[in-house]
Amino acid sequence: MTRALRQAPESAGAVDIAAASPATEALPQGIHRTELSAAITAARDALLKLQHADGHWCFVLEADGTIPAEYILWTHFTGELEPEIERKLAARLRAKQADHGGWPLYEGGDLDISCSVKVYYALKLAGDDPSAPHMVRAREAILARGGAAQSNVFTRLALAMFAQIPWRGVPFIPVEIMLLPSWFPFHLNKVSYWSRTVMVPLSILYSLKGQAQNPRDVHIQELFVTPPEQERHYFPIRSRLNKVLLYVERTARLLEPLIPSALRRHAMKKAETWFTARLNGEDGLGGIFPAMVNAHEALILMGYGPDHPLRVQAKKAIQNLLVDEGDSAYCQPCLSPVWDTGLASLALQETEGGHTTAPVIRALDWLKERQILEQPGDWQKQHPHLKGGGWAFQYNNSYYPDLDDTAVVAWAMDQAAAPEHYGESIQRACDWLCGMQSRNGGFAAFDSDNTYYYLNEIPFADHGALLDPPTADVSARCVALLGRLNQPQYAQSLKRTLDYLRQEQESNGSWFGRWGTNYIYGTWSVLTALEQAGFDPQESFIRKAVDWLKQVQRSDGGWGEDNYSYFDSSLAGRYQESTPVHTAWALLALMAAGEADSESVKQGIIYLLQTQQGDGLWDHPAFNAPGFPRVFYLKYHGYDKFFPLWALARYRNHLNRQC
Repeated sequence: MTRALRQAPESAGAVDIAAASPATEALPQGIHRTELSAAITAARDALLKLQHADGHWCFVLEADGTIPAEYILWTHFTGELEPEIERKLAARLRAKQADHGGWPLYEGGDLDISCSVKVYYALKLAGDDPSAPHMVRAREAILARGGAAQSNVFTRLALAMFAQIPWRGVPFIPVEIMLLPSWFPFHLNKVSYWSRTVMVPLSILYSLKGQAQNPRDVHIQELFVTPPEQERHYFPIRSRLNKVLLYVERTARLLEPLIPSALRRHAMKKAETWFTARLNGEDGLGGIFPAMVNAHEALILMGYGPDHPLRVQAKKAIQNLLVDEGDSAYCQPCLSPVWDTGLASLALQETEGGHTTAPVIRALDWLKERQILEQPGDWQKQHPHLKGGGWAFQYNNSYYPDLDDTAVVAWAMDQAAAPEHYGESIQRACDWLCGMQSRNGGFAAFDSDNTYYYLNEIPFADHGALLDPPTADVSARCVALLGRLNQPQYAQSLKRTLDYLRQEQESNGSWFGRWGTNYIYGTWSVLTALEQAGFDPQESFIRKAVDWLKQVQRSDGGWGEDNYSYFDSSLAGRYQESTPVHTAWALLALMAAGEADSESVKQGIIYLLQTQQGDGLWDHPAFNAPGFPRVFYLKYHGYDKFFPLWALARYRNHLNRQC
């Protein structure tokens, strides 16, 4: 593909938008050139102020109350209490209690029993009086929904380690899973990376029947409708296959006392070797909070002393996730610097009319240094001859490069039109991505062909997120990159992915959003990718998506989408109010489909202009992504900062081209 060099001189810094924008006397009614330019300038300057000196961005990644509660539980497991942090975390958790008395998985959501049980326990560990009004309300709400026995597997595992329920109330996770052959129905390589990194240290905790120190001897028996020892319904049947697998699991559990001690020691050593090799320094095992906590606790149980370097690093990795707001604090599930930097770069490139200015060059250079080229990774089990070339989501997570991040970063580098500087990085990224394509033509986040769907029926997998199958949104990002490159060696891979995306389109015209909420995110991902691949926007399946987006536009000109759409697809593209992020995604999708002059886009632009804050940015409390649909949700604080800017700039550029 031949493109004009669009890189601005480094000394140019940010382009003056007003100067770059020709006079546009014929702007649509209700939108004024000066207002549009001023809004873009303010948002761009605000975003640039948040850039770190070395060129990268890293915005807060907020989760529901589960993670801060687990932080408190973790300190009481280890006995290494952190009173000041505990006080702040508890203040935050109290403030997030909903009107229904419990805690939801996202802002405005229904009570989630697992989250509420963990938060209640964390508050009681932190010293809250169970007779205090907020604790009474929480307890009554939890009991009204069946009590703590109705919690999910991860919550019950925590309760077992705090001796609140018997071990029979949790799934059988013996450390001998490390010894299973690859042909066995269950094998570590058949589950997602996040499942592997969580399960391996957890299997050690299970096999050693780890017990929390619980120095204040706090219990929550008042949260059970039936005394835990008498409870017989810890495992509700989810399907016929689940019933069979539960029977097999219960039978296998009876055989655990017969496991030879030498075999257990061998399995224990293999598990220890596996997870300590992947501890990832102060960035933590897998770069995700649950795996980090399990790893730290497993190190303690295996006799690593408080001053052992691995234990010190593992603890620091968890503490690095804290966000201290003064009077309160919360804990992030992970950090997102590569994702934030890649997307911010794309938004700024659009802002500067396609130029890549000095701040973005610093960002791309920072990213270039973090490409994972030669380091070992779990993905090599399936692709031993494939060269590395991906990027992780976090600062460091070399075992687990992320296909979505890789496509975004390489896209921004290609847009810089500096092949002498980024060409090799882009090539390695594309080669690696194509090597990671799944057999159905799609792309998953971290693995290929991770589609052993029967494993979602094992008792451990009541969260339904054990696997990492291909998804439309990640596949679309790969299409965006491969499509804009348009190189013959990627043509077959690109064609297969496009076929996959056509098959994944929903009957209403949208696409499912696995990693962003939800159908609006998925549809933005695909329509943007199809534009990069040079598709005619008049193709019928694209028109169908456009029609759907217009149908779900709200009367105020914006768009919104409820996280409950993961439970009820009739809520696709619908929410009680508009949000800047959903509006930006919808606008970018429509403009990618040739709708920049439509009334829908005009109204969406007006919505963004009217909701911009005094600091030049946007902010909305709604969570905008699932970690795991139906189970765990996130608010990417960066999304409010670069997606609306990206949409406004795209619109301004379209107007400029008409002049």
